[in-house]
Amino acid sequence: MFEFIIGDIVDIKDDYIVLQNNSIGYRIYTSTNSIASVEHGMKNILFYTYLNVREDGIYLYGFTSEDELDMFKLLLLVSKIGPKIAIGLLSTLTPNQIKKAIINKDIEVLCQAPGIGKKTAERILLELKDKIDKNIYDEESHEPPTNTYLEAVNGLMSLGYTKLEIERVIKHMDITSLKVEDIIREVLKRLSKN
Repeated sequence: MFEFIIGDIVDIKDDYIVLQNNSIGYRIYTSTNSIASVEHGMKNILFYTYLNVREDGIYLYGFTSEDELDMFKLLLLVSKIGPKIAIGLLSTLTPNQIKKAIINKDIEVLCQAPGIGKKTAERILLELKDKIDKNIYDEESHEPPTNTYLEAVNGLMSLGYTKLEIERVIKHMDITSLKVEDIIREVLKRLSKN
């Protein structure tokens, strides 16, 4: 129904943003990757959207990139995967990392996301292997290594920080050559300044 919405970011929560357009505030559930790419008060931000009508309500999901929306829609095609699990996977991995995991049949990478166990990861591989685009572009060099990045984020979350707080700091850091403990130390230093 809605292809995209352009508006101003008026509120950011852990799992959604509020985008104001023509005096209407749209609650758009999204991944932490999309949340990390916007800031409160930003103007004319485009969110590609997906409207999900269920028995218990109408929910609007959206992402700052079409790649993320396309992967979200593909994940919803997998049996027993709903929007919450798809958002969790897209909050943990980029669409490109998910594609790589499917092509390489890397169950362990998919299992890093909340709500994804071995059986669900196997189902994703089986049901999406013929549906994904095999062309994978090289992500920018500042893309964090998955394991190091995730270990650092999990370590910081165990200290009581939210993933959103952590993502906002890490996106401004070059962590490609840092160890997990160095990433944690630097993020803590930057968080304490705020």
